Amino acid sequence: MKTRIYVSALLFACFLFMYQRAGVASHASDNGSSGRAKLATQTPAGTNSPDAHPILAATPPLGWNSWDGYGTTITEDQVKANAAWFAEHLKPSGWEYVVIDMEWFVTNPTPEGNSKNSLYALDANGRYIPAEKRFPSSAEGKGFKPIGDYIHSLGLKFGIHILRGIPKNAVASNVPIAGSSYHASDAADTGETCPWNPDNFGADATKPAAQAYYDSIASLYASWGVDLIKVDCISSRPYRGDEIRMLSAALAKTGRSIVLSLSPGPAPIEKAEEMRKYAQMWRISDDIWDLWHSDVQYPQGLGDQFQNVLKWAGLSQPGHWPDADMLPLGYLGPAPGWGQPRQSRLSHDEQRTLMTLWSIFPSPLMIGGELPKADAWTVSLLTNPEVLAVDQHSSESHPVIATGTAVVWLAESSSHDGYYIAAFNRGESSLNVRYSWKELGLKDSEYLRRDLWERKDLPSAKSFDVNLPAHASVLYKLKLLRMPAQ
Repeated sequence: MKTRIYVSALLFACFLFMYQRAGVASHASDNGSSGRAKLATQTPAGTNSPDAHPILAATPPLGWNSWDGYGTTITEDQVKANAAWFAEHLKPSGWEYVVIDMEWFVTNPTPEGNSKNSLYALDANGRYIPAEKRFPSSAEGKGFKPIGDYIHSLGLKFGIHILRGIPKNAVASNVPIAGSSYHASDAADTGETCPWNPDNFGADATKPAAQAYYDSIASLYASWGVDLIKVDCISSRPYRGDEIRMLSAALAKTGRSIVLSLSPGPAPIEKAEEMRKYAQMWRISDDIWDLWHSDVQYPQGLGDQFQNVLKWAGLSQPGHWPDADMLPLGYLGPAPGWGQPRQSRLSHDEQRTLMTLWSIFPSPLMIGGELPKADAWTVSLLTNPEVLAVDQHSSESHPVIATGTAVVWLAESSSHDGYYIAAFNRGESSLNVRYSWKELGLKDSEYLRRDLWERKDLPSAKSFDVNLPAHASVLYKLKLLRMPAQ
């Protein structure tokens, strides 16, 4: 009985970069005994000139975001505790961003946020400011600068979450927009608001006041020392290209290097070129939580993400990263953005599969949860240098096999000393994944193998043959075996 094929093909013209085609074989059976189809992928060709400015987010950003552990309830003490743990345990492995997620300006937060009963903290110019009872150091107009300074003192970078648009309260009071002759009502599209959050009106891109408002908040955030801004309700449901452009322009005017991350997903793949022009990260799916499969739009599960990464294969490039969402690992508490406080419900095999898929894709890695409660297993997932090297220092990543149960990805090491291969079992029972090297797009020869999760060398092999439990994966580095001269 034939296995259903789940692969689709898409080609795009990319801004300032040309891409070359690569084939992806999709086999009708998991042992590769029948025919194949081809899926085109794309990889960047071209490099920066030596005198070019450094690329912002040249590799996928690595960080922590408060949403999975605290929803909208996080406080200053909790931010500092997580940042201190992060600096001690994750910074040595290259992790650098500490991000406060949504509604840090709400004085009566609930974990899931988006409440119609929210009360807000704003300044005299209609800009959200930290809720003082939650962030005491923000008093007397200091905003997030004291927290930003603390995070920077640890050698880390500081990020915040915002919602697109202009606060409804600012429009109701028609406050002046800082640095301009406009008022809040001049900037607002009062007929438009985020479908799932009541805080703001949309910003009307046809009005100069809208750009002025975005300029004013970007200036404020830059003064706080913000290094990353995650903007929500902007890249999907609906996609707001004009507001993405205005925010990007506003950040550029600050003179500070600030990563622009777009949320939620799924971002429209036909807008990939536009998002590359204005942003460094964009979500490719709705929120991924600690389950394998979901039959509803929110939340989505790990197993559901395979189709999204297949669709976006080859569209990553330095400075511009399709984002597979946060990592729901470790302790998801004390007030997660979805569900009750809990240890991640993903099995150990599934947690490795998540890290393997995100790394081979490659995606930004943003851990959630309460970091000081992370166990040794979770720390081992996040600090394995050989796995992180795949996420940070590989290229030409693309799927070579995609069937109903088996998925195999291949990438090249950036040091050009071998290949990375990841194999996944999406099925509900154990699976033997067996292919010749030629079927995987490699020279039909013998390869040295290293298991990157176990960090040990394996015997050389003349083909790929591995047995995977349900939802499990492997991640190897391959090197062509050099036979001694006769």
